[in-house]
Amino acid sequence: MKHRDIRKGAVAVGITALVLPLTVVLGGAAPAQAASCSMSTGPYQKQVEKFLGRPVDGKQSAADCKATRAFQSKHGITPTIGYAGSVTWGVMSLMNQQKAAGKTPNKAGKCPTNKGRIACVDLTRQLSWIQDGKKLVYGPVPIRSGRKGYATRTGLKKVYWRDLHHVSSLYNVAMPYSQFFDGGQAFHSVNLSMWNPPGSHGCVNMTSTTAKKYWSLLKKGDEVYVYGRKPGT
Repeated sequence: MKHRDIRKGAVAVGITALVLPLTVVLGGAAPAQAASCSMSTGPYQKQVEKFLGRPVDGKQSAADCKATRAFQSKHGITPTIGYAGSVTWGVMSLMNQQKAAGKTPNKAGKCPTNKGRIACVDLTRQLSWIQDGKKLVYGPVPIRSGRKGYATRTGLKKVYWRDLHHVSSLYNVAMPYSQFFDGGQAFHSVNLSMWNPPGSHGCVNMTSTTAKKYWSLLKKGDEVYVYGRKPGT
């Protein structure tokens, strides 16, 4: 996908992927779901119950459904019917992996430690952090990368353009704190849960707090290393 900077007329690709209803595309909340609460037992019932701190019996209850629906609503998982399906458990499983990373996200040494300050992006765990050599500078923080067909490209890159108030003319969507590092793919903030499926159109989405921090810590020419593969792509 391509987007143009309204003020500069520059062409860039990799705008935020928002494949939800238009209100979400424009940064609003997803419309309320009219569907009733599912009383069917999902294939990941026990895992979902354990994650939510519910009694783990593998049987759907009204309370289980209510707790699952609240989780789905918070993170933009549709349909919001409280069913313990693969998408809901996939998000929860990813959260568990991110929690396990703790303060040693580069324990496996996959992000280079000989480049000085570098922003690391682990697509598999949907995590990013900034390190300087082996020292962790900031993070790790959850991110939202490209969905299937619009993957965030892997490899060693550099921040080549920063635009604090970037706007995509394709969707007329603001992309605050944009830091472009590969053919239009950029770090930038979005008004969405970082676990909102299925993902972006290639950009690395961040919360406003994270995007602001990355803006303060990175500069043009700083390196970015992207590796791994987003689940489901």
